[in-house]
Amino acid sequence: MNMTHAPAPHDALPPSEWVQRWSHLCPPGGSVLDVACGHGRHLRWFSQRQHPVTGIDRSADAIESAAPWGEAVQADIEHGPWPLMAHGQARQFDVVVVTNYLWRALFPVLLQSLAPGGVLIYETFAAGNDSVGKPSRADFLLRPGELLRLCADLRVVAFEDGFIDSPARFVQRIVAVRESVNGEQPMRYLLRRGPE
Repeated sequence: MNMTHAPAPHDALPPSEWVQRWSHLCPPGGSVLDVACGHGRHLRWFSQRQHPVTGIDRSADAIESAAPWGEAVQADIEHGPWPLMAHGQARQFDVVVVTNYLWRALFPVLLQSLAPGGVLIYETFAAGNDSVGKPSRADFLLRPGELLRLCADLRVVAFEDGFIDSPARFVQRIVAVRESVNGEQPMRYLLRRGPE
């Protein structure tokens, strides 16, 4: 009997609207790292736009789902070493994506993983989310302005901190660039109004 595998619900999730909105800041062919990538929704998004992608997650099932899109690394980044090292330094990427994940001890590594000109696209739950659902522990909720403080040495292109009603959640999200000196002309970061 020939049986086909129906995709898991996680496989069908669309990419975050925030990631879609700002993915145009990734240069053509630029490399992308998705931290806590889950089943690969953002890997799929960037891979379909001709970007080499790397995802990290501790779940073997998630990594198996994400593997068709690019490099998929199974690692426990909360209790083990950072798996993406090259010559004693964190590998660098043109875009680092983090969604629905918070592990503050990882903040320095995220910044080290940004190549010159690299873009951090970060979105996760924020203070107040305990009033509408999970996560509800303070350890998993960003404090007011926390992503702004994380990106103090980067060029902040966009920042939001507030409530979304469908599904109900409090979020904080940022897009920030590790600017590189490239001459007299200022960089132009095109502000788009919605997802691509």
